[in-house]
Amino acid sequence: MEIIDSPDSLQKGTVAATIGMFDGVHRGHASLINSLKKAASANGLKSAVITFNTHPQFVLNPHTDLKMIMSIDERLEAIRSLGPDDVILMNFTLSLSAMDAFEYIRYIRDHFGVAMLVIGYNHHFGHKSKETFADYVRHGETLGVKIEKAEEYIGPYSPVSSSVIRKLITSGKVDDAKNCLGHPFTIHGEVVRGAGNGRKLGFPTANIGKIDPNIVIPHRGVYAVNVITADGVRRQGMANIGIRPTIEKDGAQSIEVNILDFDADIYDQPIAAEFIKFFRSEKKMASIEKLRQQLEADKATTRKILEEKQSD
Repeated sequence: MEIIDSPDSLQKGTVAATIGMFDGVHRGHASLINSLKKAASANGLKSAVITFNTHPQFVLNPHTDLKMIMSIDERLEAIRSLGPDDVILMNFTLSLSAMDAFEYIRYIRDHFGVAMLVIGYNHHFGHKSKETFADYVRHGETLGVKIEKAEEYIGPYSPVSSSVIRKLITSGKVDDAKNCLGHPFTIHGEVVRGAGNGRKLGFPTANIGKIDPNIVIPHRGVYAVNVITADGVRRQGMANIGIRPTIEKDGAQSIEVNILDFDADIYDQPIAAEFIKFFRSEKKMASIEKLRQQLEADKATTRKILEEKQSD
């Protein structure tokens, strides 16, 4: 897969494309890209996914509190795994946002070789967002671009959307988010040094820092997670998102992961946590010993959840 980020680098009339932000690259996105690939093959064209380097809301409303499911690199990798020939990475600007659908179709025709546009089942684009699929077809006929509607995604978790998935994550329903995504919600970062409280309790933790500030963070509490360390190995772990109320007063929120049966030095190394299931809210314990007992119980709960999920 090639990433195209400059106009006029694709031969005119050779590309079948689809458009979207594709945040999370969920089951609906996967279905759309599959429809694109089929249409491209049937028409002798290359398949290309058009996506943006930043969410339009960050340009149109700079003060938005919107958070993303994936960083741009994660999004591109997830799209790549679905097998399109190319990804067209467009710089979303105010001038681009001012284009109506006709202007936008003409723009991608002239600058990215688009001869066919496969539109998501309920997708709308262009400044006049109230335009219908029939309008898009009419524009395409005028411009010489074939417009086709993708099949509606129908599955056990449909309909799915990035906005719904963000709400599931922020409410701690990461297992439901996983079902909608088709893969676990994952936080990527780097292991940074903390106060060492977990080690003192017999539960050494990897503190995940250097997280993309635009990424959505799950609700505070304890989660069963899979942890991927720099060696590429996936290990079981339990993560706590919170402020450590038993140990610290007015502590800053952190994401700490106890990797089960693992105690290597991985400071300053990349780490990823795949969130599988929330199972306990963070709470202040009566004593350090009570906290240690709770962590032992959490460890057993984590093992049970992850072993059950592995057998699903």
